[in-house]
Amino acid sequence: MLRNVSILSMVLVFTASYLSCGSSKSVNRSVGKKPKNIIFLIGDGMGLTQISTLFMERDNTSSFERFKSIGFINTPSGSHKITDSAAGATAFSCGVKTYNNAVGMGLDTTPVTNLVELFSEQRYKIGMVATSSITHATPASFYAHASHRNKHYDIAGQLLSSSVDFFAGGGKKFFRDLDRESKLYNWQIDSSFCCSIPDSLELDPEKKYGYLLASDGMPKMSESRGDFLKTASLAALNYFDKDPYFIMIEGSQIDWGGHSNDYDYVVSELKDFDQTIDAILDYAEKDKNTLVVVTADHETGGLSLGGPQYVDSNGKKRQRYNAIEPSFNTGGHTSTLIPVFAYGPGAEHFQGVYENNEIFNKIKALMR
Repeated sequence: MLRNVSILSMVLVFTASYLSCGSSKSVNRSVGKKPKNIIFLIGDGMGLTQISTLFMERDNTSSFERFKSIGFINTPSGSHKITDSAAGATAFSCGVKTYNNAVGMGLDTTPVTNLVELFSEQRYKIGMVATSSITHATPASFYAHASHRNKHYDIAGQLLSSSVDFFAGGGKKFFRDLDRESKLYNWQIDSSFCCSIPDSLELDPEKKYGYLLASDGMPKMSESRGDFLKTASLAALNYFDKDPYFIMIEGSQIDWGGHSNDYDYVVSELKDFDQTIDAILDYAEKDKNTLVVVTADHETGGLSLGGPQYVDSNGKKRQRYNAIEPSFNTGGHTSTLIPVFAYGPGAEHFQGVYENNEIFNKIKALMR
């Protein structure tokens, strides 16, 4: 009996050791370590099929190939089986399932504490970058509280009075009295640049900076937006420098391409987002103390990458497998599961399948 127990113990020890060694390539080795910085990237409307287009249309490797920690989120809102961007982003930023169109509000229209408020209490620097208006549903849900996402003027005022330290995007028309409010809240607001900001900016860490580069949403990539998303994101990182920080970066217009059922629009915006992720990962690899999380609020357009159809000699419909013919089945959002990619200290916590509001709890648990 004792001999059998001894053999069983040896087998269990050997098995545990083998599994540990075998999984070391796919599990982030920083288990238990909390990151100094957290960068959260949202590809609005970016489902797994949209990401797959990068592998079909790419000129080189995709940034998504660099991630080892991967999970999936379930995205229904508190009011609908299919979420909108406001409820989806509020799930991320506040940890609650709420009604569609709600910005930082619970189902009862009561404001819910968001990540920006929590991070600022812990003396983190805060950044927001988006290719939409900076008052759009996704970025707004991280710093504002509004009963409806369309209350842009109210949301703009909340941005200037919030704990955000740096922002860049469109939306200039939603700021009623920009000069007065920027002085009131010690902002350095610049709207002189057209569609982008310089590669290098000398920013005073004691001041707050905002860049409003379009009246509403930023131009499309096909309209010569250039490297705005990457440049603005890296400018924020350089500005924060030695301070711990949280930054939300949104590739907003992947969603707009999906709503338009415009495949080329989707792909061009995805390539821009992919390029930005690559630059962020390069930064995180050197820093070794930054967590990078990439996901989406929902999928848009019901994009499919099937082969073209034809009718054979017997009158039956067939599908060719030697070509891809992209197609959309809706002009709205879908309820498909959304992938989550993570890199850096704490990345292992984002593996598995879970509800979208769990993203909030995972990020909150990794605060210093």
